[in-house]
Amino acid sequence: VEDLVEQSRQTGMVVELAVQGEAREYAPEIEQTAFRVVQEALTNVHKHAAGAKVMVRLAHRDAEVAMQVENGAPDAAGPAPGAALPSGGNGLVGMRERVLALGGVFVSGPTDTGGFRVSAVLPHRDGPEG
Repeated sequence: VEDLVEQSRQTGMVVELAVQGEAREYAPEIEQTAFRVVQEALTNVHKHAAGAKVMVRLAHRDAEVAMQVENGAPDAAGPAPGAALPSGGNGLVGMRERVLALGGVFVSGPTDTGGFRVSAVLPHRDGPEG
């Protein structure tokens, strides 16, 4: 996730990252889904809300990992020319399907301040079973 935030910053986005709890290894499908949710959300901000400030939150909890990408209202200036972020190619529907398939919770929608928020919570188990 830190690499995604840095890639976004390199395109000119103003992105803040807040991490809560201790990072740990998760089952590959949990890690990949968390990565894809953040990746797709940042790509959507770049495409649809250029110039908006973005807050990425990642929380490592006992039985789950949660991520949230929230942007403010878009800048009227539009996207930066030539700047591009890789997309996971799933959009909001794909993100929701991935999260729900793992027993997680997915919520997305506009904020009261004119921005947009994508939130996902993925359950996990510690130990040899993942």
